[in-house]
Amino acid sequence: MILSVAADIAIRVAGVGLVEQGSPVLHDVEWMVDASDRWVVLGPNGSGKTSLLRVLSFQRAPSSGTVTVLGDTYGTVDVRVARRRTGLASSALLQRLRPTLTAREVVVTGLDAAWEPWWGTYDDADQARAEALLDFVGCAGHADQPIATLSEGERKRLLVARLLMAEPELLLFDEPCAGLDLGGREALVALLGELAREGGRPIVMVTHHLEEIPPGFTHALLLREGRIVAAGPIAATLTSAAVSSTFGLDVAVETDGDRYAARIIAPRP
Repeated sequence: MILSVAADIAIRVAGVGLVEQGSPVLHDVEWMVDASDRWVVLGPNGSGKTSLLRVLSFQRAPSSGTVTVLGDTYGTVDVRVARRRTGLASSALLQRLRPTLTAREVVVTGLDAAWEPWWGTYDDADQARAEALLDFVGCAGHADQPIATLSEGERKRLLVARLLMAEPELLLFDEPCAGLDLGGREALVALLGELAREGGRPIVMVTHHLEEIPPGFTHALLLREGRIVAAGPIAATLTSAAVSSTFGLDVAVETDGDRYAARIIAPRP
């Protein structure tokens, strides 16, 4: 895939601020993502992580600064067209899907971001692609099941398949592991790690927890109160000092191969 961006830059955020309901949630954010990067965005509640994704997916206009995604700069392009190049997976999407839709219907309608299968027409090739994606995310055996009967982990993996159906050039994940038990989390982390290792398109994933960072992610962005604390290659950025500053806690960052974990250091008596 060749992105129409100078020097293969997938995302350029320059001096971006965002005000929501009269309150600033992002402050003068400067950030760049190359086409080969896979970024995790970490920070506590209210740090601006989800707001940043909304700006990147052209769901929200920045209050100041410029946002360029895949060569499209917000305010200079038709956002309805630009949005089709970016895939966003969020737990909020699950709430909008009719519970009686089958897993296959949820995936195939991702082709045109439809909520109901009767909104569009899907040919045999589309159905075959949906079947292949169901297999890729480990849900091939659930193709004809209503999504209400699936586990939370299965539904979250189904969102990944739906996201991939339209072959987006940029993947955005908003807290994909939220609400999952240990088994569900690890299955989804493994799936996202497979996407990261495949390469071919940039990925940005938001999370609160270092334990949810998939293998193969290359960079980290740390946010606190809408400001960047640290950003860069993941091993150099996820230090105990930087994570402690981000969360306002005394934290020790631990690694086990390509997985990360954090624990609060108990204060000395």
